[in-house]
Amino acid sequence: MTGKLDGRVALVSGSGRGIGREIALKLASEGARLVINDLDAGPANETAEAVRAMGAEAVVCAGSALGRKLNVSVPLLLVLAGVAGSFLPFIPPIDLNPELVLVGLLPPLLYAAALRTSLFDFGSNRRAIGLLSVGYVIFGTLAVGFVVWWLFPEIPLAAAIALGAVVAPPDAVAATAIARKVGMPRRIVTILEGESLVNDATALVCLRAALAAIAGTVSAAGVAGGFVLAAGGGLVVGLAAAYVLTELRKRIRNVAINTSTSLMAPFVAYLPAEAIHASGVLAVVVTGLVMGTKAPSMPNGAARLSQRSNWNTVQFLLENSVFLLIGLQVRTIIEGIQDDSLGAGRIWVGCGVILLAVLLLRPVWVFPATYLPRLIPAVRRKDPAPPWQFAAIVSWAGMRGVVTLAAVLVLPADLEHRSVLILAANFILTGVFFSL
Repeated sequence: MTGKLDGRVALVSGSGRGIGREIALKLASEGARLVINDLDAGPANETAEAVRAMGAEAVVCAGSALGRKLNVSVPLLLVLAGVAGSFLPFIPPIDLNPELVLVGLLPPLLYAAALRTSLFDFGSNRRAIGLLSVGYVIFGTLAVGFVVWWLFPEIPLAAAIALGAVVAPPDAVAATAIARKVGMPRRIVTILEGESLVNDATALVCLRAALAAIAGTVSAAGVAGGFVLAAGGGLVVGLAAAYVLTELRKRIRNVAINTSTSLMAPFVAYLPAEAIHASGVLAVVVTGLVMGTKAPSMPNGAARLSQRSNWNTVQFLLENSVFLLIGLQVRTIIEGIQDDSLGAGRIWVGCGVILLAVLLLRPVWVFPATYLPRLIPAVRRKDPAPPWQFAAIVSWAGMRGVVTLAAVLVLPADLEHRSVLILAANFILTGVFFSL
């Protein structure tokens, strides 16, 4: 079979039924080879058989259904499916564009998570969220950076700290996908989601500072100014976007147009913020929190129902795609280190040590951050100390995802040992899932 997509591989989530199935069949008719993903194995296999009947190739990844049967986290299964798929002979090496992830996938995923997060709960847990999303990210960035530099002195300290910034922030996608499915207490889910919604902004500012240091143009004033601009600009743009979009949607009676406006919201917030060098991530989060809070007061009930349904679908499709992409990159990453002067054995051992450091550094921060503030009587009276299991769960639930996946790829192409840093980031990303 030949067509416009001959030789290309398409990953289609939710392709067992409806629109997803039709998209898969259309792509197959144009010559694409398909990775079929769906909640249920039966419909996914039926779609795959229909694709094969057309003369195209298809493999099935029904991770969600299998995960429920095996009591294994769906994200982990999808990552493993991606790893296995990366070594299939008909799937070409994955060359992921970081802009596709940071601009195309991250804003809608953050927005979908923010819509479901209670602004009241977020505010009630602001101290814990702040200590994790800002304090822990800075601590983790520096600590991991020095560990990497200690293991590989050949790698510049600035580049090592850049890797620390990449792997420091737990991810909103992973936190939401796993925390809710394993039945964590509501407050812990709120803190994890709040942390993962905000910490990307901190991590990306740290990454920009590290990249500037690599280029030799960093200064303390520049880093401080970057944090202020990222936070302040992101907050202002997010509030402005939420106000404009809310007022606009109140006046739109057509359900389709109203829903389309909702789907544009993350980009309406993200792009202007990034244009002024503020935090697009924070702008999206603020917009989502505000609009999620105002949604019940929207006059168009049909539009509210449509928004909820469509964002659930978008989140499902993008989440599955992200976790599969993580695994599909493995072959390319492994091949990238074959000729590195550091040596394969030393690199793999170093990646294991860095992963161990990442796992240990989180409880090193979380336990003191949980209990030290409560030594202040006023804080203790208002918010008594939780049991140690609370801090243990928060320490354990440090999943990485979208930002780690994409941010490591923005490292300069001419950076020495770049492939090692990319491998380390993805090794940590995958290894953390195995620790769950």
